[in-house]
Amino acid sequence: MFPFTRTHARPDTARPVWAALSVLLDYPTPALVASLDAVEALVPGHARLAPLIAHLRDTEIGQLQEEYVATFDHTRKCALYLTYFSYGDTRRRGMALVHFKEAYRAAGVEWDESTGELPDHLCAVLQFGATVDADAAWRLLLDHRAAVEMLRLALTGWRNDDGTTGSPWAGALVALCDTLPTLQGDEADAVRRLVEQGPPAEEVGLEGYGSTPIIAPATIPVGAPR
Repeated sequence: MFPFTRTHARPDTARPVWAALSVLLDYPTPALVASLDAVEALVPGHARLAPLIAHLRDTEIGQLQEEYVATFDHTRKCALYLTYFSYGDTRRRGMALVHFKEAYRAAGVEWDESTGELPDHLCAVLQFGATVDADAAWRLLLDHRAAVEMLRLALTGWRNDDGTTGSPWAGALVALCDTLPTLQGDEADAVRRLVEQGPPAEEVGLEGYGSTPIIAPATIPVGAPR
């Protein structure tokens, strides 16, 4: 855990940006594209996000989906799962995933395992912060700040087929980091080490990480804000 103090931002003021990002970083579907007017209304004129919103509007849905999968599903350094960067698919990651579920439960919501999604998905954390508990989401993001920064660096350095640099989704991670404290000293060193080392090698699967039974449907699914 990084020794952050809240001197640069208040998590409640980040809620509109987090709500928009929880949609913009999700897998593109026709429903997501149809929601872009509402998303844009959350962050009108946001310089970091306007190019991504335009890209999602102007690109054919099949191409968007191919780009998304190639970026986030096929590239280890662009994984949207926060604990993956620190733990890989190891037993220790399973315990870290339980910590996310416990944070959600402490805020009065439950994670629904039947969705097939993991609770450390960045979109889920952002939607949790935007709609349920900004302070708890703030703590989760700061605990995994090195992962957020590694994802930002990977997306801003992404090489496109046409030779240009920067993923269409890069602005979303820059916008997220803008809502968090500036990295200094040991925190910046931790990011550097993670970038150099990458996620740990696989040791075991994640079966059984969610040993605590789910007793109510989740109110924080990955997807557009309700």
